[in-house]
Amino acid sequence: MTWTLVVAYGGIGLASLVVLQWLLGFRYIPHNRVGIVEKLWSSHGSLQGGSIIARNGEAGFQATLLRGGVHAWFFPWQYRIHRQPLVAISEGRIGYVYARDGAPLPPMQTLGHIAACNHFQDTVAFLTTGGQRGRQRGILREGVFALNTAQFVVITEERVFSGPVRDTDQTKYAEWQRQLAEIDAFMPVVVGHGGHASGDASTTSSTTSTSSSQVGAHDTIGVVTVHDGSPIESNEIIAPEVHGDGEGHAYFQDPEAFLALGGHRGKQLQVLTDGTFFINRWFATVEIGAKTLIPIGYVGVVVSYYGRHGIDVTGESFRYGEQVEHGDRGVWKRALPPGKYPLNPYALRVELVPTVNFVLRWITGQVELHQYDKDLMSLDLITADGYEPVLPLSLVLHIDYEKAPRVIQRFGDVRRLISQTLDPILSAYFRDVAQSSSMLDLLTKREDIQRRATVELGRRFSEFDINCVAVLIGRPESKVKNGQPDAIDRLFDQLRQRRLADEQRETFGKQEEAAQRLKMLNDAQAAAAKQAELTQTRIEVEIAANRGEAQLAESERLARRDVVRANGESQAQELLGKGQASRVSQVGLSEASVFLNKIRAYGDPRLFALSLVADAFSKSAQPIVPERLFVMAGDGKDGASNALGSVNVFNKLAALLLADRAGMPAGDEPSPSAPTVEEKQS
Repeated sequence: MTWTLVVAYGGIGLASLVVLQWLLGFRYIPHNRVGIVEKLWSSHGSLQGGSIIARNGEAGFQATLLRGGVHAWFFPWQYRIHRQPLVAISEGRIGYVYARDGAPLPPMQTLGHIAACNHFQDTVAFLTTGGQRGRQRGILREGVFALNTAQFVVITEERVFSGPVRDTDQTKYAEWQRQLAEIDAFMPVVVGHGGHASGDASTTSSTTSTSSSQVGAHDTIGVVTVHDGSPIESNEIIAPEVHGDGEGHAYFQDPEAFLALGGHRGKQLQVLTDGTFFINRWFATVEIGAKTLIPIGYVGVVVSYYGRHGIDVTGESFRYGEQVEHGDRGVWKRALPPGKYPLNPYALRVELVPTVNFVLRWITGQVELHQYDKDLMSLDLITADGYEPVLPLSLVLHIDYEKAPRVIQRFGDVRRLISQTLDPILSAYFRDVAQSSSMLDLLTKREDIQRRATVELGRRFSEFDINCVAVLIGRPESKVKNGQPDAIDRLFDQLRQRRLADEQRETFGKQEEAAQRLKMLNDAQAAAAKQAELTQTRIEVEIAANRGEAQLAESERLARRDVVRANGESQAQELLGKGQASRVSQVGLSEASVFLNKIRAYGDPRLFALSLVADAFSKSAQPIVPERLFVMAGDGKDGASNALGSVNVFNKLAALLLADRAGMPAGDEPSPSAPTVEEKQS
């Protein structure tokens, strides 16, 4: 009971103390809150001119704040303290500020300019330095701020800090929060990493939208639209780029710097490239779009909707519009090479022009990946002999990259070039060819028609800066008619029969040639079997010929030698005769006189002759008396002669001849001085 009384009396005492402090004007503000002072009455009177924040002690919401702690002399009959939470902005988020009090906005201004007020934490400074009421250009970044929410309404992603003031239309803050959330305005603008291309900003043309879809979420740009500032010129569709010294306007993150440098409201020529940007979406909105991709094999012809009116660079002979220098308004004379470009799609349009060979198919139901030929169909023809074929064909084209701007300037894009120029020219040409040709010519002379078409169409297309590489003709087909045979198929049957006959004729010729070759083979094999003999005889013939030639050469040499020798001997005999004649003529008389004197010495010429004969016999090798004597007689019996005797004589004569030939004596005993046969042979 005692403790109960103690507690009761203690509680009463504490309450009395609190009431006493409240009556004496003591107020406690927690450190996670701020105290907004509302002065119920004041000797300075009430606020004037529509102000709601008192700066000079007037009655109403005071500009100064009470921070955490105990504050005195705020008597309850004069002051009301509103404890409000601190304004917290999450990391990586943006808070938007609305000022209830301040200078009114001029007609052409949509947001209040940034005042030097320590991020809206100094209400007195905001009001004394010209801060304006309404939505503010300045934003709050991540952190905790002690704001007077009676003066400032802060809209964050999580909540709206509207303070103790009860506005007549509290729903407008929630609506602003919803609108900002729809465009992700509480988050910074992220370009080039995780951005998502919007269809309006990324699609510049039918061709560039196809290429842009291949860029991906990381190859993006930001197209900025500013909602504050002076408007652009009446004849412009986009605001010019703002250039400044130093950091400039920090890529639209500093609205005051942007406007001070002469920035205008509207879509901006300058785009945001890769990076993170904390931009006030009340001041500027950003559309994320894809970079312009010019793939390999293409160039980008730029059509600029912004810039000064440039000077035409095509000359007087080109009457299809004007080309201008880079940066001027019009078709730029130099196309962009393959690559990625951060081009503003609202200021520039890029037309892709293929610079490699590309194929257009005039074939019903077939379309290439580039889709240029999706509206082209096979050609309906009428030949000179009354056939009505459907001709499929393909065209290989090339556009010089330096002439790509001229092509775009003439036709606007490649599709219009095909539909308005190439298709009618090609169709008319092949209809003319068909009317002057038979159906059989179209089937059998396709190569010649292709070659002539390539030359003629190339000449015509060159007038439009197009190069015709090749014309390729497919198989003509007949139009389908119910119940009637295909006339082209009948022609093909005739061609097949003709071809078969040609093949048979060629086959028979080949067989005949094979028979001839077989005969030549048999002859060659027979000759090969006798090759050794043929070789030997050929060698002997060659040897005989060589010998004959050698003998002939030797005979000719000997003949020449004999002729030379005979000539030499003849000349020698002639010289010798001349010498003898000369000698005889000189000594003949003297010798004759000596001979006559010798005859006269003998007195009788017969004695002189006898001496000469004796002298000759003395010098003769033939003996005067025979050294051997052979006597041939009978057998010495009765000296009778009969027939046998004659045979004996013959035998003797034969023996004599043999002895003479052998150099042996004719008798029974050889002569000691006569050599034997063996001795004579040795």
